[in-house]
Amino acid sequence: MHSLRLSCNMLTKNKLLIGVIVAGSPTMRRRRLAAELRRIRTDAQMSITDVVAQLGWQGSKLSRIENRQIGISTTDVRRLLDLYGVDDPQQIHRLVEMARRAKERGWWESYSASLPTETRTMIGIETDASLIRTYQQALIPGLLQTHDYARAVIRAARPTDPQEVIDERVEVRLARQALLKEREAPQLWVVVNEGAIRQVVGSHAIMAAQLESLIEERDRLNVVVQVLPFAAGEHPAMVGSFSLYSFPAEEQTGAVYIETMNSALILETSHELETYADAFDRLRAAALSPRDSQDLIRALAADTI
Repeated sequence: MHSLRLSCNMLTKNKLLIGVIVAGSPTMRRRRLAAELRRIRTDAQMSITDVVAQLGWQGSKLSRIENRQIGISTTDVRRLLDLYGVDDPQQIHRLVEMARRAKERGWWESYSASLPTETRTMIGIETDASLIRTYQQALIPGLLQTHDYARAVIRAARPTDPQEVIDERVEVRLARQALLKEREAPQLWVVVNEGAIRQVVGSHAIMAAQLESLIEERDRLNVVVQVLPFAAGEHPAMVGSFSLYSFPAEEQTGAVYIETMNSALILETSHELETYADAFDRLRAAALSPRDSQDLIRALAADTI
């Protein structure tokens, strides 16, 4: 996993295993822990009502834990596992460690004053993804934006924000891009509508630089860029942009991120994931090939200068 960070003092095999299992962003640890606790409870054939009654918890506490609305202490993890009949020391240690490290803060959490919760959650999800598929109707995706292009886009979307908030948002957007340069970087597959590369953002010079940068990004082995031409006609994502995240572990469900003017949606059901995966497959099939897309972007960059 690209975000794996093993502590230098993990000297024993068991400690190394635990380090691998709980690696990843705090956001993803919370997601995994909640999913595992729900699965273990279901396997134990216990209802939420049964559990909260036996533990003397408030009625909504366990539901909120399993739905990731609140966190959970290591003590409560141990109480749940004991109630569910889990007696494997390694499994207990792994889940307790996951709960402990889920309380850590990702670098993006320090921007809570300028970033909404949904955006910070998205960054945590993005950080752990092994495959990111995104369709953008009107913009170059954030992971591929240049500094000046990002600033122009953010300023246009938030004209009343003070300069320091704009600066922070630009800083975060550019910091996210380091993900693509990691040793085990995710695969990024981008389909952009032709309008996104023709729309002049900021100035002709800024847009030309953005298009040139997009061509350079296309040369990376882990980045695929395709243009959906106007000639493709109607398509399954005419309602708007979306990003689809997949993860390396089979038991981890994916996520769909849809940004709105003031907030965002994060979708996770199997039906939603299948719907957007199918839409993306049809978009890339209708789009120009990566080589033809690069030729079009290069020609537009030359015309924009």
